[in-house]
Amino acid sequence: MSDSVPDHPRSGRTVMAGGFPIAFLTIAGPIVAGLLHYSPSIGFLVGLGLGIVIAIAIWLLGPR
Repeated sequence: MSDSVPDHPRSGRTVMAGGFPIAFLTIAGPIVAGLLHYSPSIGFLVGLGLGIVIAIAIWLLGPR
């Protein structure tokens, strides 16, 4: 039995990951804010918001 996995997405479209900016900026936001002597909570919220905006932009502007 061969469990072959197709090397292309099922829909035939290119898949873009929008979750990475959310995860990365949510973690990086408090670190950058702390280094700049701001509240890490503000950095968390700014990073999360910016990550969501970038993820939505990737979703809207991605290949169709």
